[in-house]
Amino acid sequence: MAWTQAQLDELKAAYASGVMRIRHEDRWVEYRSGAEMERAIARIEAELAGASGTLRVRQYRLYQDGKGL
Repeated sequence: MAWTQAQLDELKAAYASGVMRIRHEDRWVEYRSGAEMERAIARIEAELAGASGTLRVRQYRLYQDGKGL
């Protein structure tokens, strides 16, 4: 499903107010927990970021300092 920023904002508002049931177009969606809503928000944010061409990249570098004895 292609998500919109408006739908993401609606889901975030519902989560913030504690509402577990929201309407998407012509159907109702009921979430079982706040954690499930958080996962949905994260998934939609990732899809929207991918659609806009922006990627969040984390890069880790490990350094070792010392004589290595």
